[in-house]
Amino acid sequence: MTYRFFTPPPAKAATGLTATVHRQLRDEFLGPVPTFQVLSVVPELMAGTWALMREALLAGDASRVERELVASVVSRANRCRFCVDAHVMLLHALGEHELAEVVARGGTPPQPRHATLAAWAQASRTPEAADWGSPYRPELTGTALAFHFINRIVSALLDPDLLPGGLQRSRVVRSAGGRLYAGTARAPKDPGLGLSLLGVDTPAPPAWAGDSPVGGAYASLRDTALRGGDLLGDLARRTVTATVRWEDGRHPARPAEWATDLIRDLPGADRVGARIALLAAFAPSAIRPGDVALWRLSHPADADLVRLVAYGAITATDHVARALSPAQL
Repeated sequence: MTYRFFTPPPAKAATGLTATVHRQLRDEFLGPVPTFQVLSVVPELMAGTWALMREALLAGDASRVERELVASVVSRANRCRFCVDAHVMLLHALGEHELAEVVARGGTPPQPRHATLAAWAQASRTPEAADWGSPYRPELTGTALAFHFINRIVSALLDPDLLPGGLQRSRVVRSAGGRLYAGTARAPKDPGLGLSLLGVDTPAPPAWAGDSPVGGAYASLRDTALRGGDLLGDLARRTVTATVRWEDGRHPARPAEWATDLIRDLPGADRVGARIALLAAFAPSAIRPGDVALWRLSHPADADLVRLVAYGAITATDHVARALSPAQL
């Protein structure tokens, strides 16, 4: 496992909020996994991401298998190999070996409920074109949104291989990993613990979440991640937002050239930042070392790179969330 642009501090060196998140990760998930390690340079962003994932994917009495299915299929729609591999392994951990391998191949689950859920998760990539909404409870909807955000963070900042040579894509390795984490994956988690990591002045939760803690977690992450837009000028932010809306999740055929065309008329100081944010929203693995090197000329801190990527990621995620309505609770 390698980090693409910087190596974050080790978990054992963490203090304060970061250390608290790491403790929850060790107690309730797979430990200090790279997804959260790379976010640890912005503790409030790390906490918000974990809170949403915990409350949506892990906590409460909604089917964990269904939530892992949603996480896996959204990850495939977003072309995040790392997350597909991780959540296929967790389907194995839950004892769903056949379903796990169908998802790993990109096939249609044999059970009608699972097939319908997978199609719904896949369609969320392009919510306007698919006339997407959610007939499901907040945990499933929140899982979809969580992974639209997490996939983009992971694809931008992490190497796609969990293990050397992509060994995690071997069925034997996936199954063995599932057995290793079966106890943790199947243990019940009480709702609400993730909210203890968030600030007291959290925004109002979205209507689609009802009174579920998923709503507060999403609202907090959205608020925190959108602040990364402050690294860009107003015209650059408007370019990112407008592009996300009109492109509606389309995968650019040639991401580098596509992004270059979009930033051509922006002020020079904003071009590379807008380019990274746009790629984070649409094709995060296409962010290149040269892009980051140019960004670091004016913003050398690792935290600013993470904030910028998170801004692009949440802008794309919120485009999906905007397709939801209060009637779809």
